[in-house]
Amino acid sequence: MELNISSKNLTVSERFREYVAERAAKVEQLAHRADSIAIKVTRYDHNRNSGTEDRVELTVHEPGHVIRAEAQADDKFAAFDVAFGKLLERLRRASDRRKVHHGRHGSVGASELSASDFAALDITPVNAELLTGPIEIDSAKRSSELDVDAFDAEAVQSPIVIRRKTFETKPMTVDDALYHMEMVGHDFYLFHDSETNLPSVVYRRKGWNYGVITLQ
Repeated sequence: MELNISSKNLTVSERFREYVAERAAKVEQLAHRADSIAIKVTRYDHNRNSGTEDRVELTVHEPGHVIRAEAQADDKFAAFDVAFGKLLERLRRASDRRKVHHGRHGSVGASELSASDFAALDITPVNAELLTGPIEIDSAKRSSELDVDAFDAEAVQSPIVIRRKTFETKPMTVDDALYHMEMVGHDFYLFHDSETNLPSVVYRRKGWNYGVITLQ
């Protein structure tokens, strides 16, 4: 498995590279024919009070899909540990799902997943009580921490940037699209629906609900 480490706004030390390489062996044990793992480290210098933070993004490339995880902390080692823990958990889910498919000779349908509270995806539904009732906001704290003038100045000086990405795709079911969405940790997933033969998007809604948008 190829190991690629890149950085932005900082220099990655040899000690960090060795630290990552030692733990990458666990990825090979859980991943299904992983081609490579990419580690991207970015340093953000917020301001004098909060100091700097490091974000680590991990991406495992397997045939047909990717599995991602990321985290941010005061230093790159701590950020890597948190992101790596998320990545291993998603790799375990992928491994368990392959076992389910092999045992049943097919994919698990939405009705089967919902009947078991989506246990196959290892996701816990949001507590409905958390979604109701008023939300208290400390207005005094908010006004003291938010520098409106600084925000406006930054917004004026920051141009709008549009990034474009192109991915190869193959037809898949809605269930598979939901699975891939969970593996990359996103709130939406663009895919080619095998049932309708149309480009579609699955996305996460409030509570324990998903939605599907299809282009006609």
